[in-house]
Amino acid sequence: MKRLAIITVGKTHCGKTTFAKELEQHLQNSVVIDRDNHAEFIHTYYKSLLPKHGVNTLKDAISRTIVDYAVNETNFHLILCNANRGRKGRLNLLERFRQKGFVSIIVNFDIPDAILQSRIANSQRSTVIFRSASTFEEVLRRQQAESHNGDVLPPKAGEADYMFVIKESNEVQSIIREIMHIAQSF
Repeated sequence: MKRLAIITVGKTHCGKTTFAKELEQHLQNSVVIDRDNHAEFIHTYYKSLLPKHGVNTLKDAISRTIVDYAVNETNFHLILCNANRGRKGRLNLLERFRQKGFVSIIVNFDIPDAILQSRIANSQRSTVIFRSASTFEEVLRRQQAESHNGDVLPPKAGEADYMFVIKESNEVQSIIREIMHIAQSF
């Protein structure tokens, strides 16, 4: 049985988690793997183990273990829900899935920053997932700077087997339908 590896890409508050949860409800035999959940788990139970500087290798190890388990021990379609904005890391992840026979899909959220700022202003999301930021406004400013400096690049055609771009929330349902159609074609 062919499986899908769906990877969301986008800035904070663009709708990645909402989309992933909605897709999981419609796509039978699927699971959402959300790195924010891993960050919250570490912060709640193992805060003293958090690295003080640099890459959060603990969160990376937990995420990698969960993904590896889902790949090797289940037959689920995977919905990976996190920013995935760095091209090199995204390509490495996609290559790992290709090697395991997955059909890869990128869902890139290209929501205007003004909308993201409005969503952040009205957000009730917990900031417990933060290690080096104190607000979602700060996270968005960092992400904007990364985009302007060329540190991160948006996905382009050919990175995955399929790619979808969401520019407005009203496009979510049609993209979910298209992904369902891809899954049913196996």
